[in-house]
Amino acid sequence: MPLDADAIRRGCRGEVTAATQLCGAELGRFKAVAAEDGPLTVACTQQTALFSQVAAENNRANSIQFANIRETAGWSGDADRAGPKMAALLAAAAEVAPPAPMVQLESSGVILIYGRDEAAIEAGDLLREHLDVTVLIAPPAAIAPPRRADYPIAKGRITSVKGHLGAFELVVDDFAEAAPSSRRALTFGSSRNNARSTCDIVLDLSGGPALVPADLRDGYLRADPGSPAAILQAVLKARDLVGTFEKPRYITFDAGLCAHSRSKRTGCTRCLDSCPAGAITPAGNHVAIDADICAGCGQCATACPTGAASYALPAEDALVRKLRAMLLAYRQAGGERAVVLVHDESHGGPLIDALSRFGDGLPANVLPFAVNEVTQIGLESIIAAFAYGVSAVRFLLRAKPRHDVSGLTRTVALADPILAGLGFGPARLSVIATDDPDHLIEALRTAPADAPTPRPASFRAVGGKRDVLRFALAELHHAAPAPVDVIPLPEGAPFGAVEIDAAGCTLCLSCVSVCPTSALRDDPERPALRFVEDSCVQCGLCRTTCPENVITLVPQIDFRASRAPTRVLKEEEPFCCIRCGKPFGVKSSIERVVAKLEGQHWMYSGSAQRLDAIKMCGDCRVGFVAEQGFESYGASGPTVRTTDDYLRDRNGKRDPDGRSN
Repeated sequence: MPLDADAIRRGCRGEVTAATQLCGAELGRFKAVAAEDGPLTVACTQQTALFSQVAAENNRANSIQFANIRETAGWSGDADRAGPKMAALLAAAAEVAPPAPMVQLESSGVILIYGRDEAAIEAGDLLREHLDVTVLIAPPAAIAPPRRADYPIAKGRITSVKGHLGAFELVVDDFAEAAPSSRRALTFGSSRNNARSTCDIVLDLSGGPALVPADLRDGYLRADPGSPAAILQAVLKARDLVGTFEKPRYITFDAGLCAHSRSKRTGCTRCLDSCPAGAITPAGNHVAIDADICAGCGQCATACPTGAASYALPAEDALVRKLRAMLLAYRQAGGERAVVLVHDESHGGPLIDALSRFGDGLPANVLPFAVNEVTQIGLESIIAAFAYGVSAVRFLLRAKPRHDVSGLTRTVALADPILAGLGFGPARLSVIATDDPDHLIEALRTAPADAPTPRPASFRAVGGKRDVLRFALAELHHAAPAPVDVIPLPEGAPFGAVEIDAAGCTLCLSCVSVCPTSALRDDPERPALRFVEDSCVQCGLCRTTCPENVITLVPQIDFRASRAPTRVLKEEEPFCCIRCGKPFGVKSSIERVVAKLEGQHWMYSGSAQRLDAIKMCGDCRVGFVAEQGFESYGASGPTVRTTDDYLRDRNGKRDPDGRSN
């Protein structure tokens, strides 16, 4: 493949060494470079094992990175113009993200095989020498008994499955164990409902719907009972699920930032609505994310408005820094109208390989950007990419996704009006759902790649998800072709304003007490409700808590919000205590209470002094009531009896009620 070494040098801004057979005749050149200090990127992934072995001999195994510029750039009909693209891919590979924390799962090999016919028995026969097998046959369980009772067989219908690899909990109805005296067909004893069992692995051969949400659960395997090949593949997977396993902790969660609930009022449910694996549950004022169940789709992180949930493989700021390195190198090397193709390695990688080996390969301006899950891409990454000068972003998905991808759809629907409102025009974002490489290349060729921003940014992302998003939006606004101050957004957007019906607001400030981001604030000096739009995440807690129902959410993005002063939504004169002069309430509210009580309530009728107590602060009111001897009841109440009274009555041989003892 041709190499434009000059373009690569301009883009990478470092020492670039070109070779024709670095893994063979020129391996000595690599050994010499590997012996030196400093970061090293090798533009080959096929010989990763060889280069890693040589680097390990020089204690460099952890400082070497690999980039594929062959299948992604060099093997292409546009290879002679792919120099800037190669520079971009090398620069992105050199941007190393910190490792994600890991979660351990342990399995002892206890497996439950759930089926409806002899296929479950056959699977049990294949696994009985490797795992601790139990077979559960769904009713009516009309199958012939096996010749030998090598493992337990029962009938039952699974109604609930909780847990994960190594810790499944099942609830079974119509459960009964098989009788050893069964002759022509299995017979069973008396059945019972709500039977409970535990196991490490579940092999589902029932042919029905998945027992766990979206079929995404470590340790849960499912196969079509009518396909022997599929059953054999599932059996081989199950056989290996014994021991200790590690998986990434995909989501970093900060409960203190969560806006799910306050005061038993529900606000934000975005993550609960978007999780396809059922790993998120309410837990009081916040939610709980079960890292053992989480499948890593990342949609909770993209939906979270506060940054309480953030992706860790890699973190959002590290992902944006990788985008920055790629796009800046592409631009510095002379590339034009870059199109970022976001894909995952398990699906997008083989499609790109097929295009390069059997077709024309990717166009020179299409930069493949591999991530763990396409659905982990959030608004901050899209906004940053356009601020850095990308022309378009394409998301490559399976024709039949493994799980719900509505989170990505919502992210695109949120980014589209922002880009259109800033003058970028339509069709900048699109989803390509295909398993066919020919369809992929056709979609890439026909989709427009309009001119990028004339003033690309170069900021370096640092901080949490919400901070990165705020900064990226500010940079995009500066770089936009036609910037505006306010852009309306669809419902559910993480930005917006709060409007109130001032006439109906009583300044009770219940909205202030539940606001998780302090976007709504009071004033310590006077009755007032203030609002900071830059802090609002549109969680809706203020709206659900307001007793007067006068709050409305207005989803929008106001690029002036970060510089705008606090806005006063409503302000009133304070009511001052008529005794000490201290302000203690809202003037209109106190006057309204007095007007309603005067002549309308028996406690305050016939005495103007009683109404004066309403006009006093708490301290003065207590003293005033004590001085005047006000009684809460209309007439004198019962005499208060003390301990001395009881002792005197007892010494006088009388019961407390006055009767003779």
